[in-house]
Amino acid sequence: MTHLDETLPGDWAERLHRAGLRITPATRAVLRLFAQDPGWGPSHAEVLSRLHAEGVRINRVTLYRMLDRLAACGLLERHADPAERLWRFAWAPALQAGELLPRFECDACHRLVPLPPAQADAAHIAQTLRDALAAMGHRAQRLDLTVHGTCAGCATATP
Repeated sequence: MTHLDETLPGDWAERLHRAGLRITPATRAVLRLFAQDPGWGPSHAEVLSRLHAEGVRINRVTLYRMLDRLAACGLLERHADPAERLWRFAWAPALQAGELLPRFECDACHRLVPLPPAQADAAHIAQTLRDALAAMGHRAQRLDLTVHGTCAGCATATP
């Protein structure tokens, strides 16, 4: 999907409404940026910079709140970048409850690359972790498996 027309896909409009977001031109512009590059994993500042480059004027605090709400309603996911001490955002994969989607994140460009669906061993590890958390009284809602490193593009660009 590279274009968001007047009607949003699937249940997006309802999810946005439940999250307290109106479908404004700025909301559409943010969703369009992520739709144009599904592997994009930008920080708040990178989203703001790209919007301003496209002529979309939005307050930085408003954008931060919007990104948080898009993550809260499940359209985006938010993950910490401990090296830079900031949050990064990416399309949230459509997962069934308990499903594991492994991925690779380049620590240089922050591109997210989905890996092949979890094999039996990975699914067993995920269930073992959920069981261990349950034994401690915790309830796991989502399990992320991200391998970090340097992507092929960044590795060849480095002298």
